[in-house]
Amino acid sequence: MTEPSQKNSYDLIIIGGGPAGLTAGIYTARGKLSSLLIERGLMGGLITETESVENFPGFPQGVSGLELGELMHQQAQKYGLPILVAEVTRLKLKGEQKIVETTEGSYRARALIIASGSERIKLNIPSEEKFGGRGVSYCATCDGALFQDVPVAVAGGGDVGLTEAFHLAKFARKVTVIELMPRLGASRILQDRAAAEPKIEFLLNTRIEAIEGEGMVQRLRLLQVKTGQKSTLETSALFVAIGIKPNTSFLKNILPLDASGAIVTNNRLETSIPGIFAAGDVRANSARQAVVAAGDGATAAIYAEKFLTE
Repeated sequence: MTEPSQKNSYDLIIIGGGPAGLTAGIYTARGKLSSLLIERGLMGGLITETESVENFPGFPQGVSGLELGELMHQQAQKYGLPILVAEVTRLKLKGEQKIVETTEGSYRARALIIASGSERIKLNIPSEEKFGGRGVSYCATCDGALFQDVPVAVAGGGDVGLTEAFHLAKFARKVTVIELMPRLGASRILQDRAAAEPKIEFLLNTRIEAIEGEGMVQRLRLLQVKTGQKSTLETSALFVAIGIKPNTSFLKNILPLDASGAIVTNNRLETSIPGIFAAGDVRANSARQAVVAAGDGATAAIYAEKFLTE
């Protein structure tokens, strides 16, 4: 790919338009830094898949994830933040310059904030996308309170799945944890806690084959893989918790990543390469909450500006 032109050069490039990236962009644009935000999809990131966000400060009645993402987008635009819709394909280093290659050309900057977020690993079964926001969710903290006194299900018996199940047990009448393997993968302490929770039940050796319902999730079609027996489970929601994958494929051989593929940072959100920061879900040990990601974005922007001016 050709070298970036002078007009494609910035003080700072932000990769990702979720709460972390948009907040960073608000700070850098207000600070009059020459900055560019690159996002490949909808502004707001994963939060746009959440039907109602009830734990973000300033919205006592709750707000849809789509609306929250758009409001952040509008605020960034208000301060004149340039936004490029493109997918980042590779990052290269050339001296102190960071070169970001995208599907729409190459761009360079002295500093970089990586806020590319993460992808929820999906079941890839019929109707999973159809029922997104209609009973299929990937975040119990975001959507659990919407399912008061009704049965719900969790796909995944690892640490994430059982943590989701505990949260859902505060609201739901019953929580059925469905695990494909013959045993739970969660830590022993979480398994013991789950066994002691009367609202939580388990279906092991079980595959979810389809999601069904009229408008909203109403039932799951299941297969017991050991016996081949088929069954249905009546449920008002399915929370998919089989894993999260950070969007870091474009960083291969550039930055140190942890075992999950997330970016390792210090408390200033600096990576091991001077001038490169990481914020939000893509950062190792992130709490994966919109409000935390927004805080990360502000922190990364503040320290990136210090890096550029010192």
